[in-house]
Amino acid sequence: MTDTTSTPRQGPLSHVRILDLGRIMAAPWTTQMFADLGADVIKIERPGAGDDTRSWGPPYLTASDGTKTRESGYYLSVNRGKRSVTVDIALPEGQAIVRQLALTADIVIENFKVGALAKYGLDAQSMRQLKPELIYCSVTGFGQDGPRCNQAAYDFAIQAMGGLMSITGERADMPGGGPQKVGVPIVDLMTGMYAAVAILAALARRAATGQGDTIDLAMLDVASAMLANQAMNFLVSGKPVKRTGNRHPNIQPQDVFACADGEFVLAVGNDGQFARLCAILGLPQLAEDERFATNKARVSNHDVLNPLLCSAFAGFSKAEITRKLESAGVPAAPINQVHEVFEDPQLRHRQLLRNLPHTLSGTVPQVVSPMQFRDAPLRFDRSPPLLGQHTVEVLDELGFDQQARDALKAKGVIDQ
Repeated sequence: MTDTTSTPRQGPLSHVRILDLGRIMAAPWTTQMFADLGADVIKIERPGAGDDTRSWGPPYLTASDGTKTRESGYYLSVNRGKRSVTVDIALPEGQAIVRQLALTADIVIENFKVGALAKYGLDAQSMRQLKPELIYCSVTGFGQDGPRCNQAAYDFAIQAMGGLMSITGERADMPGGGPQKVGVPIVDLMTGMYAAVAILAALARRAATGQGDTIDLAMLDVASAMLANQAMNFLVSGKPVKRTGNRHPNIQPQDVFACADGEFVLAVGNDGQFARLCAILGLPQLAEDERFATNKARVSNHDVLNPLLCSAFAGFSKAEITRKLESAGVPAAPINQVHEVFEDPQLRHRQLLRNLPHTLSGTVPQVVSPMQFRDAPLRFDRSPPLLGQHTVEVLDELGFDQQARDALKAKGVIDQ
């Protein structure tokens, strides 16, 4: 198999180096995006154990000989393109290595508990004293200050605390009703996205001023900011926001509807689309009915409109109704299972699913970045690394010879 480790990086951030002290999902999601964009991301992991998500399985990747590896699907989803270095940061020699790496980096990102890195001299204040132009991003559950700052947090708990679960799920009086979490760790992912935006803003400012920055990003802040229109629905009206299942609270008809052989999503967005929907259903009079002619009226009269639509959709198959609606410019879609998503001809055309070379399995599937650049194209040739795969390589770059590495290994600082 071709070794792509030393292949020159390309992409719009190929000039950037990131020291990744992140674990789990939020911070690693950020650094995977930067790796996709060409940055050299050096991921620091615990000797012998590594990132917590390495053990979050099954499923685990299957090796070429049919045995199961230690590479969990969870870990593989968020660590593409990085270099893994195992270093025990609890030991002074390990701390010294991390500080050396920070001096070569543009960005440090971490998601330890508040104050945890200060005892090692690896916190933002200590690191930026060494290198003032460094951009240091801390990701925590609740931020660096405030009454909850020392609490631990996971995505599930933050979805609950941040209000997201209160507006996700079917109404309490319906079958299966009650609060629901989103099917992916959405707060982790969005915190990673906000972190990426914040870091890019700091990079742009540094290019203009030469100054670094310290970024404090909290998952609870992100979850609350994500409430978007639902937050404003409450703030403007003063009325508590209620779960409405798949029904949109402000635009109608937008819901899941049953047809002859299953269910599909309808997402009418304006009065013109509603009129075209009515024509397809053979009910043009509904578009002229004052109860339904405007979106405001349709929202107010949803309980009258919905049974009429449900009755009409029952005479169509999923394929027929979605084809007719798509042809008429009315947004509608089948509800795909995960395996069906990657069979869609549009995603196949866009090459979102790719197989990258992997040391143990030959190849590993990856859902690659959706960002496409004409003049600085992204290249996906480095799979999620094995634990400590690049320890020797990175230490060699820092000037550690074999004798120095052996001494570090003897002290338990590294395990390679």
